[in-house]
Amino acid sequence: MNNQDRIVARHLLQIKAIKLNPQNPFTWASGRRSPIYCDNRIVLSHPKVRSFIQDSLVEAAKSFQPFVGVAGVATAGIAHGALLADRLGVPFIYIRSKAKAHGRQNQIEGELQTGGRYLVIEDLISTGGSSLQAVEALRQAGGEVAGVMALFTYGFPEASKAFAGANCPISTLSHYPALLEEAVESGYITAEEQSLLITWREDPVAWSKQFEA
Repeated sequence: MNNQDRIVARHLLQIKAIKLNPQNPFTWASGRRSPIYCDNRIVLSHPKVRSFIQDSLVEAAKSFQPFVGVAGVATAGIAHGALLADRLGVPFIYIRSKAKAHGRQNQIEGELQTGGRYLVIEDLISTGGSSLQAVEALRQAGGEVAGVMALFTYGFPEASKAFAGANCPISTLSHYPALLEEAVESGYITAEEQSLLITWREDPVAWSKQFEA
């Protein structure tokens, strides 16, 4: 764990892009209860943090070179990917979860260079499903994938296995352990709450079931 992980986590907590509430958990779209909620689109509304994240993405992208362009995962990865592509001066495309049902019926928007190598940008890695769906769409369309880069990951083992199985490198600016360290040190959560949050990451399904009626 490096200091940059903690700094990114600190910014995300300060602007409430990430919220922690182990005592009164959030309900995800899947219906699962969770002590954490992450919406990195909030970064876009905070110019100083946005610039910091943009700088961090530019630096982290160096490890994926060479690539001809950046591909954002719709919808939350689009803005971060476009900001990165703009700074790097490279083409940008974005990838929908599925093809449109009208018009040109595109799943990939923008001009894809056949055989070109792209860095895929996502805002958050949970199970990795949406990111790898985008990776597969890009490959099927004739592109190559340098890897996936995201702002944050929960660090679920299933995600690591999925990316390894897809032969797709992954990197994130910050991650769950760094977040918890920063949250405890800043007084956002107590050491007892940290233990609850660690338990959630170890088995989120079982953790959620304790709140079922």
